[in-house]
Amino acid sequence: MEVSGIELWQWHQDAIAVAKSENIPVGEINWLLREFTGLEALSLRLGSFKGKPQVKMQISLADLSKLWEQRVTQRVPVQYLVQLSHWRHFCLTVSPAVLIPRPETECLIELAMSYHSGIEGDWVDLGTGSGAIALGLAEAFPQATIHAVDVSPEALTIARQNALRLGFADRIEFYQGDWWQPLAGQISGLAGMVANPPYIPTQMVSQLQPEVAWHEPHLALDGGVDGLDCVRQLIQSAPDYLQPRGIWLVELMAGQAPMVVELLQASGAYLNIQIHTDLAGIERFVLAQID
Repeated sequence: MEVSGIELWQWHQDAIAVAKSENIPVGEINWLLREFTGLEALSLRLGSFKGKPQVKMQISLADLSKLWEQRVTQRVPVQYLVQLSHWRHFCLTVSPAVLIPRPETECLIELAMSYHSGIEGDWVDLGTGSGAIALGLAEAFPQATIHAVDVSPEALTIARQNALRLGFADRIEFYQGDWWQPLAGQISGLAGMVANPPYIPTQMVSQLQPEVAWHEPHLALDGGVDGLDCVRQLIQSAPDYLQPRGIWLVELMAGQAPMVVELLQASGAYLNIQIHTDLAGIERFVLAQID
């Protein structure tokens, strides 16, 4: 289907005005239009498409307006509207069954690559969600098999789709279950574990911005009273699955890293315990190795 350039330009201008009044990033409008029209970012920024007699669209302008209305009135994240999220250089399928991968989570892959020297073997991504971390690990460690676990069958469906579409289906093994449970008795001697577990304290989940609290899966957000219930499980069980000097690496909420360091120290099973910051300087990650 097609629409005139001037008609689409006017829709664009109206949407920008609404976005500004609703404190929605204007760039999200261009994202929607890029996905459904194929227009280049520069053309959208300059408005040069205004002069086109016709612009091809994958959906009608009326349907585009309905999607934009969901973004504005229901605060549906734009990633869910287009069912895509860009992470590292991957274009991932997403749905409300999985968390939208955040840019800061990319640092987990960089940390794993930086500290794996001398450690050979396979890796595990616990709580894989969309499969983003598993895909990053598969690319970073081409000789390794990546074991990806999630308790949600809906999330695993999305993760498998991403692995297949991006060419990593033969490198990632998927398991449904709670953290280490589906690997019990099957897997040991792993080179490393990476996880972005639920870490939001229960009472804070409803206070998150509407895009998160209303639409992203609470199963992947709610970390219990202090946000560290799942982290405690990962600390307790990891030594049974990781090789000596194997890497334990998690993402956390701001302010939680010192407590996680204390938990790791108290377990007596870890050494080289380190806190790492994200690109904004927030203490976001804790890395340790099995003693």
